[in-house]
Amino acid sequence: MSKRVLTTESGAPVADNQNSATAGVGGPLLLQDQHLLEKLARFNRERIPERVVHARGSGAYGYFEVTDDVTDYTYADFLNSVGKRTEVFLRFSTVADNLGGADAVRDPRGFALKFYTEEGNYDLVGNNTPVFFIKDPLKFPDFIHSQKRDPFTGKQEPENVWDFWAHAPEATHQITWLMGDRGIPASYRHMNGYGSHTYQWTNDKGEAFFVKYHFKTNQGIRSLSAEQGAELAGKDPNSHQTDLLQAIERGVNPSWTVHVQLMPVADAADYRFNPFDLTKVWPHKDYPLQRVGRLVLDRNPDNVFAEVEQAAFSPNNFVPGIGPSPDKMLQGRLFAYADAHRYRLGVNHTQLAVNSPKATAANNYGRDGAMATNAYARAHKNYEPNSFDGPAETGRPLAAPLAINGHTGTHEAPAHTKDDDFFQAGELYRLMSEDEKGRLVANIAGGLSQVSRDDIVEKNLAHFHAADADYGKRVEEAVRALRED
Repeated sequence: MSKRVLTTESGAPVADNQNSATAGVGGPLLLQDQHLLEKLARFNRERIPERVVHARGSGAYGYFEVTDDVTDYTYADFLNSVGKRTEVFLRFSTVADNLGGADAVRDPRGFALKFYTEEGNYDLVGNNTPVFFIKDPLKFPDFIHSQKRDPFTGKQEPENVWDFWAHAPEATHQITWLMGDRGIPASYRHMNGYGSHTYQWTNDKGEAFFVKYHFKTNQGIRSLSAEQGAELAGKDPNSHQTDLLQAIERGVNPSWTVHVQLMPVADAADYRFNPFDLTKVWPHKDYPLQRVGRLVLDRNPDNVFAEVEQAAFSPNNFVPGIGPSPDKMLQGRLFAYADAHRYRLGVNHTQLAVNSPKATAANNYGRDGAMATNAYARAHKNYEPNSFDGPAETGRPLAAPLAINGHTGTHEAPAHTKDDDFFQAGELYRLMSEDEKGRLVANIAGGLSQVSRDDIVEKNLAHFHAADADYGKRVEEAVRALRED
């Protein structure tokens, strides 16, 4: 069998791929060497800007299968019958570090899921924690700046991290999660995933429900201590990527059982917690978990760059029967994520294979732009409405309308009876065993004790005292001991 001919990107055969064209033997290179110039120019552009957050990631394909009837709550087509399967792509990631960072670090993990449904792609962009550090997107750039590498020292600075948290008391709940035992998952397979935000489901009767998603790992929760994480990060910075890749290649396909919490819309106004506050959870005794299905990963990407790095998830990619809620952080992400992808990947990033619909086709009037690959037949119109049988709207909204009232302007969130920043952090602390509490306190003290300014330390200590008296006392004693050494 004859070998395929090496060509340039325009398809012309390449005569010599080992020697650049020169002006005589040993002479200077020639500008007319098109193959050399094309090869170097492409190499210079092989990397796209990395994500500002969630830069370090891994991913895999699989499927979601409905196991329980939820048609009383949503008319989403991919959830309409028990046994129905939908292809998915799941990207795991760390949040704060750069693309070259280690996997086994203390950081929340992204859990971004793309459902390739018959009604278009549905993106559920969550984390491995049910809560987050802040409740308003206006604070997000400042939060991330405090967690990223300092512009002067070029590394993450505890003083920046804890200074921001000192001014963000609502972060206490997520700090308690992050500094606890689940802060460093042993692998991506051994952690839960959460939609984190509150979303809306609508059924065929037009009844609306607020919903939270939970993905419970079937491999069991496994985590690393701070010492184990540091050792593994030094030995194999790609530990979680390696584990996921090798597990699927061996046929040990990771899976999660998918549950939801459902709240009738009428309950939201008087619920004791603000149901749209990303720093809060809904206790399961109030809204029990209801099983929906299972998620299985069974195929690795063929090309990490093309499929993992260029994967684009947008929380505003909904399908009929599912929509947003008034969650302020979610509302901010509806814009921010899609805008980030247009910057990183271009306006036509949805035409890339990993991002394009698989069970249906995209039909719209978007045209042109850099890297446009969607070819249209001659004389197809790019405006709507038209008289030429172009795609038209359905007239059916994605989700039920929500009533709003009041004046425009900047507002504090509406008051709920248990709506302080510390109650749920204290509840989480009190659920822990004595050993878990000891490790939590040690992890917090290890970071907070590195802060040089007393006022920053005191503000953070006040947050832990407000969450639970014992919590605050133990953190304060541990920090004082470390600072005196």
